[in-house]
Formats: sequence, structure tokens, C-alpha cells
Amino acid sequence: MKIAIVTETFVPSVDGVVTRLRHAVERFTDLGHEVMVIAPDLGVTEHHGARVVGIRPVTLPFYKHRRFTLPNPTVDGIIQGFHPDIVHAAQPILLASSGAFAARRRRIPLLASYHTHLPRYMDLYKAWTWGKPAVWWQIKRNHALADINLATSESMKIELEQHGIQDLHVVRRGVDTEQFHPRFASPEMRERLTGGHPEKKLLVFVGRLAAEKEIHTLRPMLDRRDDVALAVVGDGPYRRELEELFAGTNALFPGFMEGQELASAFASADAFVFPSVTETLGLVILEGMASGLPVVAARSGPTMEQVTDGENGLLYDAGDQASLDTALNRLGDPGLREQIRTAARTEAEKFSWENASDDLLRYYEMAIEKHRVNA
Repeated sequence: MKIAIVTETFVPSVDGVVTRLRHAVERFTDLGHEVMVIAPDLGVTEHHGARVVGIRPVTLPFYKHRRFTLPNPTVDGIIQGFHPDIVHAAQPILLASSGAFAARRRRIPLLASYHTHLPRYMDLYKAWTWGKPAVWWQIKRNHALADINLATSESMKIELEQHGIQDLHVVRRGVDTEQFHPRFASPEMRERLTGGHPEKKLLVFVGRLAAEKEIHTLRPMLDRRDDVALAVVGDGPYRRELEELFAGTNALFPGFMEGQELASAFASADAFVFPSVTETLGLVILEGMASGLPVVAARSGPTMEQVTDGENGLLYDAGDQASLDTALNRLGDPGLREQIRTAARTEAEKFSWENASDDLLRYYEMAIEKHRVNA
């Protein structure tokens, strides 16, 4: 199969969308498929045997800390020259929308996937909430072009359906259970992440440091509790502001990590904390589970699809500090903590990237067949 993926983000960027697409591309090329990725030009021309075509990016006024590529007419010619069997438009709002319209124009089967919940993010950037109706209109229009649409969680699928998006399915999630594993726990890493106080209850957050991750909501908890240390692993536009906000607390900002170092940071903690309620899935939750960590997550549709309270993690009500304290206090029960650790690892072992990518291939085949029938 010849597969063209048009995406708003790809390597070397690091986020959940890139993680999913990177594993998919690697799986597809290993299976003998020919893959081309069209993405913002960040200097990459090839990935695991797939050609990467870069389109010049720009900085947007409402999100100045990351570069995006606007809709571009050259995408049509690139797709025409490649002659793909399927076009996958990942988040068809900016660059990927050009892929969606090119597929429709060239009568090529089209699959569109929804990863970033832009309308919810706009609530966090107050000056731009006036644009939400226009964004929803564009989301609905662009996804209407697709033969098959994918959401990353059942709750996101329901919300999209309520806004009139059709032909929706939920794509399987994945995690690398060899890369993320309890065996990578390290006393040295724990010493580092607790600032020399390994006896404290170590919570770790891993992700891009941006406003939509809602890390700032953890600050009051550290004012109340001297028994907790928080390691905020990652980098991003919000880092300096967060470092200032958390100054004088038991919070540490070790910066960006990857590979063995990241695996050790996960496994050396007592729990993984996930305060965001804007994510469409939160793949990092599975990485925490694979590392044998109880996940302490704010309740939202997507988190409740992954975390069962008291079984493989602990849930709290977003914005409710007493609820967060209750969840953290439950971690003090050694028996419950060990039960959750074991169940979390068992849950993660169900979700390999190979199976998730094969699931995506089946949706490609479904889109091709549906397009053929409707032609």
C-alpha cells in the first residue's frame, strides 16, 4: 500500500501525536508499505525508510512557542506525484487540511484523525475564545471530506458526533512496554528528582510544559504537603513561568529527558500525576502504567477510559484540592499501592504499538473499501 500522511507535527518534535505517527510509520515500512509524510519543515527528510517532505512553517499569534505550517497548495502536487492508495490527514486544520482537500480533489480515499482538542485549548487562551465557533465549523467541514474519521477516545468520539462529525471510530492506543518498565527504577534518579529527599512521596509529571497541561493546578498541593516532592520532566513555552510559580516548593524541573533517562525517571517515582482535562487521550498515562506507577489523574472522559479508580490508578476532581489530597493519601496504603502498581503494568501490557498501528492499517483498508463502494 502507498500511504501519504499529512500532519501538523512530526519528528523531531516530541508529543503524543508524533509518538503515535512515528510508531505507525515504522510499523508500516517494516511491513513493506511505501510511506510519505508531509509535515512542517524541521529539517528531517527521511524516517525509518519513509520519505518526509517538509513545508515551510510559521509562528501563529495565539501559540507563539511552536511553529506550524498553514494550508499550502504545494501539497496537492506532492500527493498527485506520489499516487497514494490512501491519504491520512492527521488533525486537518492547517497543513493537514491541504491533504484532505487534495485527496478529495484527486478522488483518493481519505482518513482523518482528531488528536488535539483545539476548542478546549482556546478556553485556556482567553483572548481567542471568540474564535471557537469558527474552529468548530472548520473541524466539521474538513472531517466531512473523509471516508473514515478517527478519534483517540470514546468520550472524544461522542463529543465530535455531537458536533455533527460522522463515520467516527476510536483508534487503539499503544505504549512501548520494553522501553517503559519498573526495572529501570534507580536510587540515584530518585535522589536527583527529589532534590536529595528520597524519603518524600515522589510524584512525576512528564510532558510538554504548556498551559493546557494544567501543571499550575498542583501548586497549592505543595503548599499544604511537605511529604510530597514533584518532578516536572519536560520542556516547553510555560517552563520559566512554572519555575517561578513553584519557587520555594518541593518541585524540581530537570528538563527534557528521553530514552533510558526518561524510563528511569518514570520508574523511580511513587506515582505519575496527570492534571490535564483537555487531552483527547494522554498517551503518557500508559507510559506511567507501563513503568509500574499508580496514575493520579484529574477526572475527564479520556482519563476515565484509561484509569479505573482504586484499581489501576487514582482519580480526583479537577480543581478540588481536597479530592487530590484524598487520592494522595490513599497512596500511603502499601497494600493498595502495590495492588495498583501491578494492575497498572498489567493494563499497559495489553497495548503494543504494533497492534495499534495494525489497527490503523485496518482503518485505512476500511476507508479504501468505503471510497470504492461510494465512487
